[in-house]
Amino acid sequence: MAALYDTIGLNYADLRQPDPSIERAIHNALGDAATVVNVGAGSGSYEPSDRSVVAVELSTTMIRQRAPGAAPAVQATAMALPFAADAFDAAMAILTVHHWPDKQRGLEELRRVSRRRVVILTWDPAYVGFWLTDYFPEILEQDRRIFPMIDEYRHVLGPTKVIDVPIPYNCTDGFLCAYWHRPEAYLDQRVRSAISSFSMLEDAAPGLQQLDRDLKSGEWRSRYGDILKLTEMNFGYRLIVAG
Repeated sequence: MAALYDTIGLNYADLRQPDPSIERAIHNALGDAATVVNVGAGSGSYEPSDRSVVAVELSTTMIRQRAPGAAPAVQATAMALPFAADAFDAAMAILTVHHWPDKQRGLEELRRVSRRRVVILTWDPAYVGFWLTDYFPEILEQDRRIFPMIDEYRHVLGPTKVIDVPIPYNCTDGFLCAYWHRPEAYLDQRVRSAISSFSMLEDAAPGLQQLDRDLKSGEWRSRYGDILKLTEMNFGYRLIVAG
């Protein structure tokens, strides 16, 4: 996991800026937790500034991109958090669990170190996909293999609330579905470099070439143009709130 993010994390500070609507949902889910551990923290997106936060991140590349004044970062893995039981009011993990080599152990660690609440942003592999996966069906296949099902969170964390997280048309956090309203963005190698799903593709060229052709010919707009009338869409992103 560290090696992956030492490679794809180079542009995270620029391309993976917190989206305001997603940030509000995460902070609302944290409730009144005064102390928070952010596991798989990356460059620090979505860390609340009005609480005491400790970040946990394995990748040196990601830690180096944390802004001056950001929460202190501990270099460690989710599977072995270097904290006592019940050390924090809440634990958060944002679009990271699918990269953990032992997901159950990592979730158990989140539960162990949080006295009151666990908040996780993830993607539901039961979701049917969106127009981009018509061009890259391998992405849907591989993501369904690595993202835990919602019931797997319940199994480890106990009773949970599941909250839909719609993605705005101008999403500022450049994860896979962020550019659903801006299809040309996926042709930009720099944009793709900050999306882990693309880093795991053996050969993205055929899909990129077809997307480029369809955008130039108007075929993309003919098939998918109706979504351009929308300001947000549900792409299967969920907040898991336990406790």
